[in-house]
Amino acid sequence: MIRAGLAVLLGAAALGGCTQKWDTGNTATADTRLARDVALDARRHGPEIAAFAGVKSGDKVIDLIPGGGYWTRTFARIVGPSGHVYGIWPQPYAAEAGSDVKSYAAAAGTPAFANVSASTQPATSLTAPEKVDLVFTSQNYHDYPDKFMGSIDPAVLNKAVFDALKPGGIYLIIDHAAAPGSGMRDTDTLHRIDPAIVKKQVTAAGFVFDGESKLLANAGDDHTKPVFDPSIRRHTDQFIYKFRRP
Repeated sequence: MIRAGLAVLLGAAALGGCTQKWDTGNTATADTRLARDVALDARRHGPEIAAFAGVKSGDKVIDLIPGGGYWTRTFARIVGPSGHVYGIWPQPYAAEAGSDVKSYAAAAGTPAFANVSASTQPATSLTAPEKVDLVFTSQNYHDYPDKFMGSIDPAVLNKAVFDALKPGGIYLIIDHAAAPGSGMRDTDTLHRIDPAIVKKQVTAAGFVFDGESKLLANAGDDHTKPVFDPSIRRHTDQFIYKFRRP
């Protein structure tokens, strides 16, 4: 879910998806953005997660709800000039994060990010000019069934992702873990979702589960607090699931 008072994108991004906006000021050079991202890598594990997803030069990537832009920037550097990153915002989310969307669009296509483009689309669709190698979303899957997004059945999202991918393409989901057995009970209150229900929903859409990473796991998170609680913020127990389109 979105919170007011969004901070800086293309700069010191924090939580992916639910926060932050791009710094597109004249003083924010590509080098300073890279330095800031490198400083974030120890906590967010961007390079390792990109490697887990199999991202390589020339790949085409959808960054679904790109939030602070950390992941877009990470992928853009890897895919290079022969690849592309499509930052896509669902309309209901964009309505809540208008300044983020404008800042992201202003940065996309600039010399430092010529291989990035931005669009806003209906929440029930996911369309790029070409089939892609990866659809990636960080801390946003849990938003889709919530009222502000139109209470969308995750099956609708998962079908749209399936259709957007090339055969063999990867769907990578990072999200805040809820208590086992809780299903989607906590998506709008704690901003968490039970990993088991995500796996069930995505495989029901025709995907094959292709592994998980524990890079963002935290056994000290008891799954009872909202993810914005100061005692757990930026240190929630997060699951990283990789699915493959056959």
